[in-house]
Amino acid sequence: MADAQRADPTAETERFPCASCGGDMQYEPGTTHLLCPHCGAEEDVEDTDATPPPLVQEMDYKRALAGLRQAGDLTSDAPPPAPHPCPNCGAEVIFDGASRAGACPYCGTPVVAETSAPHRIQPQGLIPFALAERAAQQAMRQWLGKLWFAPNGLQQHARKAGGLRGVYVPFWTFDAATRSTYSGQRGTDYTVSRTVRRNGKTQVIRQRKTRWRSVAGTVARRFDDLFVLASRSLPKGDTEALAPWELGAVTPYRNDFLAGFNSEAYRVDPEEGFEDAREQMARQIRRDVRRDIGGDRQRIHRVDTDIRDVTFKHILLPVWVAAYSYRGTRYQVVINGQTGRVQGGRPWSIIKIAAALLFAAVIIGTIGYFASQNQ
Repeated sequence: MADAQRADPTAETERFPCASCGGDMQYEPGTTHLLCPHCGAEEDVEDTDATPPPLVQEMDYKRALAGLRQAGDLTSDAPPPAPHPCPNCGAEVIFDGASRAGACPYCGTPVVAETSAPHRIQPQGLIPFALAERAAQQAMRQWLGKLWFAPNGLQQHARKAGGLRGVYVPFWTFDAATRSTYSGQRGTDYTVSRTVRRNGKTQVIRQRKTRWRSVAGTVARRFDDLFVLASRSLPKGDTEALAPWELGAVTPYRNDFLAGFNSEAYRVDPEEGFEDAREQMARQIRRDVRRDIGGDRQRIHRVDTDIRDVTFKHILLPVWVAAYSYRGTRYQVVINGQTGRVQGGRPWSIIKIAAALLFAAVIIGTIGYFASQNQ
C-alpha cells in the first residue's frame, strides 16, 4: 500500500500515459506491450525508448561487495522510504517497506520510482509476467482443489478473499566454480546365512553386513544461476519452491514492465545472499562426493571446498500473491507468474486425517490377520 502527501518536484517517478486517451497504460502479461485499460490502445515496450537496453551481465562478487562496503550500504535493512510525486495528480506517494512500484492511492495511477539510494545495486534484468491475473486465479483454484485433507469448502472460502497482487520479487543469482577434496569411507554390502529354529521349524536367515574401506578424492563443479530470494516480505520456503524459472525469458530491466504491478527493492544484501548460495553448493557437493565414493553406502568424514570466480546478478521475478483467512488463521499463497506453479499455506481437516488413519489401521490389521492364519 502507499500513502500520499504534497509532491516534491525533485523526486523521480515515471508514468505511462496512453497516446490516444491520456489514461494510464499497464503492462499486459504474456506480451511485449503496454495496454490501456480505458480505450484498449497498445504500445510496444521496445518502442518506448530509442536507445537499446544493455544486456543482462554478471557482476564480479568481490568487486561489488567492496563497492557496497565503501558506500556503507552493506545492510539487509530496506532503504528509507522516499516520497515520489504522482505524475498524474501530483500527490506525494510513499511506498511501504522496500516497495518501488505501485499505484497512487488518490487517483490509481501506476507509479514506478527509481531506487532512492543510487549506490545500491540496481536490477539488471527481469522476467516479465506471462500469466494474467485470471489465469493465476484459475491456477490457485486448481491447487486448492487438489489439496489432500483440506477442509470441505476451502476453495469456495478462499475464492471470497481479495484479488491477487502482482509483485516483481527481488532475487540474486550466483555463479561459481568449486573444487572439493574429501575423505570418507566406501561401504560394500554382503550377506551371511545362518540357520535358526522358530516355532519348531528350521529356517535359514540371510543377514546383510557392510565392509568398509577408507577413501579420499576430489570433485569439481561449476554452479550456474543459484537462486536466492532477496525479499523478506514473502514466505521463503514457498517462494523458493516456485522454481524452476526459465531464465531464457530474462530481459534487460525496463520500468515499462513494472507499470500496473508492485515491485520490491532487495532486503537481503549480496553478502547474506551468498551465504545462502554457499549452503546450496554444499548440499550439491555432498551429493557429488557420495556419487564419487560409490559403493553401496558412503560415510563422509571431511569436505574442504575452494570457491572461486564468483559472479552474480540482481533480477526481478514475477509472483502473484494472494492471502485468505480460515477460522481465524491467515494463509498466504504465491504463484509463479511465468509458469503458474502454486505454493502456500493451507489448513488441515482433523476429521479427514483421523478417518484416513482409522482406515489405514483397519487395512493393516486385516493384512496381519490373514498373514497369521497362513503361518
